[in-house]
Amino acid sequence: MPVLVDLIVMLGMLVIVPMGLRLAEAPETGPAVRLWPLFAVPGALSLWLPRGTTATALACVYAAGALLLASAAARRAAAHRSFAPAEVALGTALVSPAVAATALVAERSGYPLFGFDLEILDLTVPHFHYAGFAAALVAGLVHRAAPGSRPAAFAALSVPLGTLLVLLGYFVDDWAELAGAVVLTAGMWTVGLLTWRDVRASTGDRVARALLAVSAAVLVATMLLALGWAVGQATGLPHPSLAWMAATHGVANALGFALCSLLAWHRLPRPAPGPLPRPRTAAPHHEETPA
Repeated sequence: MPVLVDLIVMLGMLVIVPMGLRLAEAPETGPAVRLWPLFAVPGALSLWLPRGTTATALACVYAAGALLLASAAARRAAAHRSFAPAEVALGTALVSPAVAATALVAERSGYPLFGFDLEILDLTVPHFHYAGFAAALVAGLVHRAAPGSRPAAFAALSVPLGTLLVLLGYFVDDWAELAGAVVLTAGMWTVGLLTWRDVRASTGDRVARALLAVSAAVLVATMLLALGWAVGQATGLPHPSLAWMAATHGVANALGFALCSLLAWHRLPRPAPGPLPRPRTAAPHHEETPA
């Protein structure tokens, strides 16, 4: 399993994140987009070295790039103060690699961060590249394409909320993680439905249509697997092993959903997000002078 997980993580670092950042078209991420290979290549190399000082140092380089994205999210939030669904989704996407990088640094150093097994830390890295970064980004793109759609708003808000609840579930218990899986599944299925029904149907690009169809169909199976695993963890009912989940849910989400979605969105004409309006300040009051 470690080799398979490392390949999935490499795809996330070297392909998914930079492709997603170009789609986000957020000016605040400009430095990170330009410098990303300098962070991602050392991060990818750290996966293939034995745990220790060198692997940890390379993982820290990747963490620096992830923190640059998180700081871009913070600057954007402070400047615009917007809770629009697409903005919430974008902010979640930009912060998620920092969560993944934190787990990566701990796992590469052999340190059981917060008491978590190294295997759990290892799996946290791909989870927050795909369920965190890619899923939230695509949910935001879907909402951006249909800003007045209530289902699109639900998807753009529930995917970040589900991701947050799953993270909190790590620290609370399996039932809290199950709640997060339910919310995340609802959001991802909504993304899949809107992708199939609206986004796919609105383009004449055959390649994009095929890619979007694959990404939407894959979500039905992968999120059923995620939900089944979470139910089994919480209730003690039989459920797939982590190795089996990585080989099925993980690979399908990485290739079938994330990669196909981003490739398709790069082929689609999309509305430019433009700068969000800054919060209004009261205009100074001027007394009228009598004529």
